[in-house]
Amino acid sequence: MTSALSTIAPREIWTHFEALNAIPRGSKKEAAVIEFIQNFGAELGLETQTDGVGNVLIKKPATGGMNHRKTIVMQAHLDMVHQKNSEVDFDFDTQGIQMYVDGDWVKAKGTTLGADNGLGVAAIMGVLASDTIKHPAIEALFTIDEETGMTGALALEGDWLTGEILLNLDTEEDDELGVGCAGGIDVTFKASYKPLEVTSGQACRISVSGLKGGHSGMDIHLGLGNANKIMNRLLWSVKNVVDLAEIKGGSLRNAIPRESFAVVLVQDDQMPAFNAAIEDIMDEIRAEYRSLEPDLTMDCQATDAPKQVVPRAAFENILYGIQATLNGVYRMSPDIEGLVEASNNLSKVRVENGLIQWECLTRSSVESTKWDLVRQLQAVGRLADCEVDHAGDYPGWAPNMDSAILKLMRQIYQEQFQSEPRVAACHAGLECGIIGKHYPKMDMISFGPNIRGAHSPDERASISSAQKFWGYLCETLARIPEKI
Repeated sequence: MTSALSTIAPREIWTHFEALNAIPRGSKKEAAVIEFIQNFGAELGLETQTDGVGNVLIKKPATGGMNHRKTIVMQAHLDMVHQKNSEVDFDFDTQGIQMYVDGDWVKAKGTTLGADNGLGVAAIMGVLASDTIKHPAIEALFTIDEETGMTGALALEGDWLTGEILLNLDTEEDDELGVGCAGGIDVTFKASYKPLEVTSGQACRISVSGLKGGHSGMDIHLGLGNANKIMNRLLWSVKNVVDLAEIKGGSLRNAIPRESFAVVLVQDDQMPAFNAAIEDIMDEIRAEYRSLEPDLTMDCQATDAPKQVVPRAAFENILYGIQATLNGVYRMSPDIEGLVEASNNLSKVRVENGLIQWECLTRSSVESTKWDLVRQLQAVGRLADCEVDHAGDYPGWAPNMDSAILKLMRQIYQEQFQSEPRVAACHAGLECGIIGKHYPKMDMISFGPNIRGAHSPDERASISSAQKFWGYLCETLARIPEKI
């Protein structure tokens, strides 16, 4: 294993990715990376603009003989998902990502890598910095806050871009040309309770950890363990012999939750029943997930006694509400084989200090299905005596199979790799749908290198795939058609 990326081909990508990953760039905390990109454009002597929310636009003129070609918008987002293993001591706000090379893969030490969408950003930087790549006029658009609401894309001005073709570099399969994506909306359940004072009993901390996690859209159909759902099963099995003090499960709306922790209070005379029930349900869950989640860990340890617990009625509402909240696929597409049309990710649960809250990210490529699922969640909230709010609604991207850039890139792929690319829509939120609302005449496509385990500490990027992607990108730029 090695750590230096600057010697890996193509250096145009990996050198810039290494520099980018030295900058903390969590969603809604992008000030440092915005400045980094602004300075990058200025140092190249290129026109660099920043809008009111922090999106950065760098313009590069066409290379010789390419002035008559259509202007290209190359787009990627600056922010990254912050996830780490619980035992890893790492501060995303102050530290750069610690990377290493393992065979064909670039990985991070116990954290997310930021290849989503850092490799796209780095590739654009490579094109901007190059004096040998043939290309038409380029508008390089670096958006902010894609991962937690797409607020950068939502705030775009409708007259900022002039490009006719958008190359979105945020796809994670190198044989795929993305032509559509899901929209999404955040759904949050909220309630309150008056805590009860603790007078007796033994406190136990129940933990769920070691799950794979992953992207809450792209991986939602895999049946991976959701720590919040598993914790609810554990608590349900012992609900008659415990009082609940707190729950803390999951951390990000767009990541399948890998960990959950709860504190319960058990009266001395109920301890035998508690131990028997918790061991039985843990054995049952381990058996169910043995092949899919081999590193799943569940345990129960003594801990400091809480000062307060949740009243019985509120505890039951939490259990029933979370049990009834869908996690997983809601509907498969009847039109595109293998595509998830609509899904829900039960991403976060918090019960503490008189407050109850659990959060979901609901996705769908069909607006009517999305709102049907939202209504189902609202019904669950009403039955569980919770308020249900929704926010952050963003549209999907409808496929255009007659796209001119799609036809060109299919042809180039066939020529370069002697095979057909997969033309697909994805069950993830890409900014193309939002950008398309601002610029309805723009022809759009999404592609990128192989990235595995995005939104989890297992995230890794393929070196050989990045080489393939880079050659494909450069050939595409060289063959952009003429202006009409």
